[in-house]
Order: sequence, then C-alpha cells, then structure tokens
Amino acid sequence: MSLSQMACAFVILYVLKSMMIISFTTAESKSSSYNPVMFVPSRTLAQTLPLALPYLLYVVVTMEAVRGINVPMYTTLRRTTIAFTMMMEYFIGGKRHSNIVIISVGVIIFGAFIAGARDLAFDSYGYSIVFIENMCKAVYLTSVSRVGKSTGLNVFGLMWCNVVLCGPILLLWSAFRGELQSTLKFPYLLFPGFQALIFLSCAFTFFMNYIVVLNTTINSALTQAICSNLKDVFTSGFGWLLFGGLPYDLFNVLGQSIGFLGSCLYAYCKTRGK
Repeated sequence: MSLSQMACAFVILYVLKSMMIISFTTAESKSSSYNPVMFVPSRTLAQTLPLALPYLLYVVVTMEAVRGINVPMYTTLRRTTIAFTMMMEYFIGGKRHSNIVIISVGVIIFGAFIAGARDLAFDSYGYSIVFIENMCKAVYLTSVSRVGKSTGLNVFGLMWCNVVLCGPILLLWSAFRGELQSTLKFPYLLFPGFQALIFLSCAFTFFMNYIVVLNTTINSALTQAICSNLKDVFTSGFGWLLFGGLPYDLFNVLGQSIGFLGSCLYAYCKTRGK
C-alpha cells in the first residue's frame, strides 16, 4: 500500500513538473529550465536525507502499528506525538514554548491517558510500535521546515525528494519480505472495485501529505501535530462504529473530550499569538 502511494505521488509530481505547472524550489519560477531526469541536484537530494529517512521509517511503522491494536486505541496513543514533537523542536531547533501552550499540550496528553485508562486489550508490542511511530513522526515534522529552509525546496520539492529517496528502498524491502509476490497473487488484484479503492487511497494520501507539509512549513511542527488531534476525534468515532474492538466506555469518551478541549485551547493560544 505504501509503495503504491509513493508511486502515485511520483507520477503526479513528475507530470506536473514536466508540464511546468509546479516548481520544486522557492526561488524557481514555473517557466524556469530544469533537468528532466532529476529535477533537483544530487547534492540537494543528499541534504534531504535527514527528512526522508524518518519519513520512510514512519510510513513503514505506521502500517505495522495499525495492524497491532484497534483503531480507537491507536488514535489515542498517537496523541503522544505532541509531546515528542515539542521535545524534538527544542532539541533540534532550540524552540521554546510559552507556559499556556505547554499546559494545552498537557491537557491533550492527559485526555489521551484518561481515554486509555480502561483498555483491557493491552498489547506491549503494539503500544511500543505506536510510540516508535510517534517519535519518527516528531522527527519528520520537526525536520520539514529546517530542511526546506536549508535546501530552498518548497512543499512539492520536499515531497519529490521523499519519494525519490524512499521509493527504491521501500521497493527492495517489499521484495525482500515477499510482499510484492503476495500482492501479485492477491485474487482481487484486478477487480475494478479494489483498484478504485487503491486509487482513491493513493490520491487522498498525496493530498494529505501535501497538506501536512504545507501546514508544517507555514505554521510549525507542533501545530500540525495538534491539528491531527481534531481529525482523530472523528477517526475514533468511525473506528467505534465500523471496526469495533473497543467497547463503549465513559472514560474513553471523557478522555477524547478532554483532548479535544486541549486542542481548542492551543488554537486559542495561537490566535492570540502566545
């Protein structure tokens, strides 16, 4: 699935760049000359490795994390990404946050622990994978703005370098694990309905990645991490309705509500410039 999404992103970006509809650098005009093979210099690709490698690990670990635990609990644990992101912004970029922002983050994390307080399906392996995913995402989000500024790449350029660097590695990894062979033997591979769902998944993933990088570049890594919580509220609701695996519990609903209020508090702080 991840390889299909990267292949789709590669095709979309390649076509748009070849038609000069988009550019890959902030100083490049859409009508500028370009290398039709690489689009960006090899040196620039090498400079984006600190961004691409955490992204690759994040993509791979995410698929494993989703399979390890139920969807509502997955979204609950994933909210600890905010704490990891705040720490990475401090250690990597030296960024400090105001006390009210720290309090809002604490409210969100407190809500996450309240929501998971009665999870009887505790799985140490599944929980560990989610926390590894959170750390990878925190490093990735924190690196977006820093790498973008140091290389001069815009949102499309960062996405292109991620695909060019991560795609071949993921292809080799999939072949090594036998997942390519298993995919080719999938009985519904050529079924139109299945192909339509794969196409929609790839298209939505491309759009989501664009929004994530754009929001992180314009605002901050922490803002993007907190914005994801608003989406997780709806994800948790749909997860309960469609997938089950987590019975209705007052603590879970209360924790989700507290986390949502924490996100609203952070949004208020940003609008007030705090």
